[in-house]
Order: sequence, then structure tokens, then C-alpha cells
Amino acid sequence: MTRLALHTAATAPEASRPAVERAATANGFLPNLVGILANAPVALEAYQTVSQINGRTALSLAEREVVQITAARVHGCDFCVAGHSKVALRQAGLDAAAVRALQAGSDTGQARLDAVRVFAEAVIVTRGQVTDAALQAFRAAGLGDQEALEVVLGISLATLCNFANSLAQSPVNPELHPWLPGGAALAADASAGAARAG
Repeated sequence: MTRLALHTAATAPEASRPAVERAATANGFLPNLVGILANAPVALEAYQTVSQINGRTALSLAEREVVQITAARVHGCDFCVAGHSKVALRQAGLDAAAVRALQAGSDTGQARLDAVRVFAEAVIVTRGQVTDAALQAFRAAGLGDQEALEVVLGISLATLCNFANSLAQSPVNPELHPWLPGGAALAADASAGAARAG
């Protein structure tokens, strides 16, 4: 049970309905985040608009998903951890071990991704007041001022989503359960990877 109305295309405010219908078609189900944001058409519009803008950054899809999973983990949003873990695994090319590491807040073994994770967490924890050393470590991984601000952009998108889910106490859709920490999708992918390696 959510604390805010969890809308469907049939119950959403008229201004939210087209976006809700598009989200349901694109995903094959209606993500509960969209059903919650539908309560405020401008919030839903902001989510979709900023998502599109975030997709045009210099950061790769894998790096953008590192930011999203990191923010969701720090903010305690299981829904977004699961949703972005699915994207990281299925679309961004990360393997199960890297996704599990991100879910745990530990190193993936990929220097640039780990630099993005550490910097994103520092930005969140310090509210942007990262130390000179933290910024220098980010730059040492080949990331510049543009990417630093794009991490902030990704965090702003994640904050809207994470906080909306937390406010509503919206459950994780069953379709996303396999990508929760310890979920079947990550375990299955790990088993398949081990079999290929052997």
C-alpha cells in the first residue's frame, strides 16, 4: 500500500495520461515510479524531460547507470536500484559482478566506473562540497569539469525519483524483483558467466 495514489492510465490526471500510457507501452508494464509521479503532471514531465537530457551527456550509458545505482543505494530506494541494475546489465553492458558491486557500494575493478561511483557518492554525501582530493581523483580517471557537472545532473534526476518513491513508499514492481540485490537475474547472469569462463 502506498502513501500516495498509485495511478494507472485509467486513473491518472488527464495531463499525465499520455506519459503514463507511453511508459506502460515502452516497459511492458507501468513502473510504480511513473504511477506515483502521475499525481503531479509537472513532476512526471520533469522526470521524463530530465531523463532525455541526461541521456545526451558525455558520460557513457554505463557511467550514467553507475550514478543512478549509486544515488539510489545512498538514498535507500530499492525501486531505482532494481530498475537501473536491469538497465546496467541488459543495455549498458555491465556484467553481474559489476552490478552487484555497485549495489553494495564497492569497486567494480573498472577504474573509470569506480571513479564515477566514488565521486557521485561524495557529491551526495557532501551536498556538492567535495574535497579537492576527491575532485582530483575524478580528474585523474580521465573525467573533466563537464563530466563532474553531468554527475550532478544525474544525481538531480535520481533525487527526484528516489525521493518520490520514498515519500510514496511505493513497492518495487514484481517485474523488477529479479534485479534487486540478491535477485535471480543477477545470480543467473553470474552463473552463466562462470560457465562461459570455465
